[in-house]
Amino acid sequence: MSYDYAPPPRFEDHPSPEKPTGRHPVNIGHLVMGLAFIAFVVVWALIVSDTVTIDSLEDLRWLLPMPWIVGGSVGLLVAMLRRQ
Repeated sequence: MSYDYAPPPRFEDHPSPEKPTGRHPVNIGHLVMGLAFIAFVVVWALIVSDTVTIDSLEDLRWLLPMPWIVGGSVGLLVAMLRRQ
């Protein structure tokens, strides 16, 4: 009777591969939506703190598109810079 059998190696016995370090590429969609969310919070804070006086809903016509304009502008800028 021979006892030369070795069990198969376990996952825990293998050394872990080196993890790459450094920066990862920017996800433009996440960046744009995060900036739009922050800009909406700023718009809300301006309205609640009475920094911007709103007499009617028509006064919001210039203020509510601002988060989308800011987020889209930054997204376009990052997309252009990424190509270079």
